[in-house]
Amino acid sequence: MPVAGSTAGAVASAAAPSTGDAAMARPAPLLRIESLEKTYPTGQRALAGVTFKIDHPQVVAIIGSSGAGKSTLIRCINRLVEPSAGRVLLGGEDLVALDRKGLRAARRRIGMIFQEFNLVERLTVMQNVLAGRLGYVGLMASLRYRFPPQDIRAAFELLDRVGLDGYHDQRADALSGGQRQRVGIARALMQRPELLLVDEPTASLDPKTSRQIMRLIGELATERATPALVNIHDVALAKSFADRIVGLKDGAIVFDDTPDALDDEALTLIYGAEDWNLLDAADEGEGDEPSEPPGAGAAARAAGRGAAARGESARG
Repeated sequence: MPVAGSTAGAVASAAAPSTGDAAMARPAPLLRIESLEKTYPTGQRALAGVTFKIDHPQVVAIIGSSGAGKSTLIRCINRLVEPSAGRVLLGGEDLVALDRKGLRAARRRIGMIFQEFNLVERLTVMQNVLAGRLGYVGLMASLRYRFPPQDIRAAFELLDRVGLDGYHDQRADALSGGQRQRVGIARALMQRPELLLVDEPTASLDPKTSRQIMRLIGELATERATPALVNIHDVALAKSFADRIVGLKDGAIVFDDTPDALDDEALTLIYGAEDWNLLDAADEGEGDEPSEPPGAGAAARAAGRGAAARGESARG
């Protein structure tokens, strides 16, 4: 210990920040969920003290049986469903504590991609994508769908990126399911979000299109350094395209690890006893695309995501 008042001690104290200062300098996690609970008026407890954090951009898949709390968790984050207790911190701001005005502002920072696409069927693809900017323009401009030139340019760029170049004037109700989901992805990214919430993006799609959509979500999350939280039933897709998997059972987290760690024991913990060899066979042999090299981990998944989507057909 330096002697109080000595020059050497003063210099050493100034040069070395205290533990408290170092903690203050450390950036907050991008997303932190603390003891999140949800009990519905019927008495059903959908979430039972869920706690986890995302401290760097990654694709996190939420898996579990029907009724495990996956959709409730996703929707409690942006308060489409009101939590009963707990905290949701986005960049350090507690979304649960916000009033209505504050929540509206916070939702601009969260993009959401829906299972049912949630497009306005009678509007064009471009109008649906630009809807992602409605929270940033005035009331009259939003009613007339008048947007700044930079927003229109960004929308065209996103349509090209998601494989829908040339579709801007088509009505949403003329698109296939895969094309509609691509529009939904572009609309969410038009918000320039800090977080993507993705609720069952492949539930209505065929297997090949499902893989294309999951790959696209992963690539865009990487390109834009935006974490994505994906509620998904398909374990094989989660293992192929997520960087991390969180397993829910009865509203509580029972697994949180890399896809490579999701073995038969973990699957039994999440879903109950079953012959998981069938899942392993399906994971290895989806015949429309090459499988990953044996033993490939997160690095191989990240590299693979960077290579494929631009050349895929927009149809689907």
